[in-house]
Amino acid sequence: MAFDTAQITWIRIAIRNLAKNRRRSAFTILAIALGFASVNVFGGFTEYIFESLKGSFIYVQGNGHLTVFKKGFLAADNIDPSKLYLTPSEAETISSICKEERNVIKITPQLRITGLVSNGQVSTIFIGIGSVPSDLDFIQKRAVGMLGRLEFHEGRNLDDGIDYGVGLSYGLARKLKLELASNGIAMSPTVDGQINALDLQVFQLLSSPLEELDDKLMAVPLKFAQSLYNTGSVDRLTVLLSDDGLTVPMRDALGQALTRAGLEVDIKTWEELSPFYRKVKDMFDVIFMFLFVIVFVIVVMSVVNTVSMSILERTREIGTLRALGLKRKGIVKLFAIESALLGIMGSLLGMGLTISAWLAMNVLQPTWVPPNIPRSVPLEVYLVPNYMMMSFVFLIVLTLVSALLPARKAALKGIVDALGHV
Repeated sequence: MAFDTAQITWIRIAIRNLAKNRRRSAFTILAIALGFASVNVFGGFTEYIFESLKGSFIYVQGNGHLTVFKKGFLAADNIDPSKLYLTPSEAETISSICKEERNVIKITPQLRITGLVSNGQVSTIFIGIGSVPSDLDFIQKRAVGMLGRLEFHEGRNLDDGIDYGVGLSYGLARKLKLELASNGIAMSPTVDGQINALDLQVFQLLSSPLEELDDKLMAVPLKFAQSLYNTGSVDRLTVLLSDDGLTVPMRDALGQALTRAGLEVDIKTWEELSPFYRKVKDMFDVIFMFLFVIVFVIVVMSVVNTVSMSILERTREIGTLRALGLKRKGIVKLFAIESALLGIMGSLLGMGLTISAWLAMNVLQPTWVPPNIPRSVPLEVYLVPNYMMMSFVFLIVLTLVSALLPARKAALKGIVDALGHV
């Protein structure tokens, strides 16, 4: 937008007025800049947390974007989940329908199992995740950023053709004193209630996504899980999409397609199956709101103080301008322009501080152990253009509004009173 000569003159006068008290103006600009940087650095950190949690659940843990269950499987009163497994024919039908959607890039079956695992001398309970190793590897390789560069296990990968090769969480391996290539036995009741036992060999040691599962988690090939339970069924089908943003539309589309096929199923999104993600997101949203309110108060108080002090010192100047014919709205306009300039300069400086913090994080590369990843990983802060643009506009509007009340009060002051002010 082009400025005419009169507007440029107003801006020049406002800049000169701000320069009259450089220290006060500088402190106000710095307060706005720090508020801008605080909001955006924390916003970038929360974005990193959300993306990491989402990527960990969808890709690293192999849960995909959507999960298909037989209707009622997740009900609280479902005492015997095996009665609501998806049969081989049902799983095949669901897979065929899902593969017809071009946005579905992988659909894979899974079966959760529980039982006892023994080293021959000591036994302990385990919670097993049975999946197709090649499908799980495909999903994990779709992870981007930091998650795509990390290795969450040591040892060899599980193999589709080797049923007995399993992965143990580090805590479970320590508990049983099992190492890589060690042998053990898994025991569990079958779906018919008979006790079954299978030999296993530790192919890998893996990190558990939750500390509570570190001494219980076991990753096994789907065929191992089905053999242990003596079933050809699965308890869920995991669906991976080409784009995270398609999760809800594809849930609705697949739900309608499966219903038309006569299948009674429940389709859950990754977010619905990840209460940990929702709780962490809600917590950070509350923290962000508190930070936002603090920044709001600091910026408002700084601008009001600066404008009020400026009005107090320039009362005679205001009276002179009024005596020369400047109308009240002109006085308000002058102080509004000064405040807007403070907001613009503070926001630009804050943008520079935000980018500097982002560059510093990339150079220093600090590490930490997040709640969903049980190992040290790089601490990152994302640059979020939407946050920065919203902060820029909001702070300018906020500084402008903050100046209106004291400016209007100054404009209403009588000319004689203003000229006689001491």
